[in-house]
Amino acid sequence: MVKSRRVQVLLILVVLSFLLIHFLPCSNNAHMEEKPSPVHILILSSWRSGSSFTGQIFSQHPSVFYLMEPAWHVWVKMYQNSAKVLHMAVRDLVRSVFLCDMSVFDAYMSSQKKKSDLFQWETSRALCSPPACDSFSRSDIITAGNCKTICGKYPFSKVEEACKTYSHIAIKEVRFFDLKVLYPLLTDPSLNLKIIHLVRDPRAVFRSRENTVEELKRDSNIVAGSHKTKGEMGPYNTMQVICKSHVEIYKAGSQAAPSFLKDRYLLVRYEDIVRDPLARAAEMYRFAELHFTPELQKWVHNITHGKGDGARAFDIGSRDAVRVSQTWRNTLPFQKIEQVQNVCKDAMDLLGYRLVHSEEEQKNMSLDLLFALNSS
Repeated sequence: MVKSRRVQVLLILVVLSFLLIHFLPCSNNAHMEEKPSPVHILILSSWRSGSSFTGQIFSQHPSVFYLMEPAWHVWVKMYQNSAKVLHMAVRDLVRSVFLCDMSVFDAYMSSQKKKSDLFQWETSRALCSPPACDSFSRSDIITAGNCKTICGKYPFSKVEEACKTYSHIAIKEVRFFDLKVLYPLLTDPSLNLKIIHLVRDPRAVFRSRENTVEELKRDSNIVAGSHKTKGEMGPYNTMQVICKSHVEIYKAGSQAAPSFLKDRYLLVRYEDIVRDPLARAAEMYRFAELHFTPELQKWVHNITHGKGDGARAFDIGSRDAVRVSQTWRNTLPFQKIEQVQNVCKDAMDLLGYRLVHSEEEQKNMSLDLLFALNSS
């Protein structure tokens, strides 16, 4: 009887040894071959700062799933609140999108929603190619116009399905005014978040906002409060809030920044992008761990060396990018320039934008010198 039990024990040990030898290595190999965690990229900016174009630099990359301002839906639904109050809802939505959980939109959109109900969906190459749309290849450079015409009929479920197939997820957002709000995302172990902070000369932003007053009315009221956006000083009050937020974001991201922000915050000026688009795009791609393909290099060059004037809101067609970036010098009255410089002085000093002190200086300063000053 004892001998029989010993035999049974030995057989069990042999079987266990066999299982350990043959199955544990497979388990380890399976673990090593797990899909790498996605890289999450947040392009943090403000309205009329070249953010739509910068977003396209990422959207057109075949490894990137991109959404443009998904928090637009939060602000539309909860427009009676201030930007500060809405920060938490915006942050939660952004986190869910980064994790490809698109059920978060159920709180802000109809239960009968389609992919085409998503704000500016057609600016996302990922939503214009498989599996979100079968009419284009994932490697194609796709214009918003072509996508909107062909790819709008697909169900909303395709947004989440597509998101899960990409190694990089990028969001362009203009509705954060405090970097500290994003600290929970930066310390979230489920995210690998990198922040590109895009800024633009406040005088150029102000001039562009004047051309899009109606499109930005609701957002301006949320930013500064409806009572502060009325009257002659209204536009300047909004600019003051925006400029102050850039100062605070920059300080939090680069001056005495917490350890978890190391190598995860990059300040980019729009003027530097248009001055040397290939170099700045390459810099942003390196930061985001993306390869700058020859096809994308050609696209970046062509879209910044066209003849368009970029006057329409969200227009991301080919343009003479350097000329467009400096249009404010020829169209904005010096009195307005002085006022913008007054409310945005701290931001201009900190971010490297020099003041002009006369109308003559405004008109006659050479472009090379202006760029040199801005880069100092």
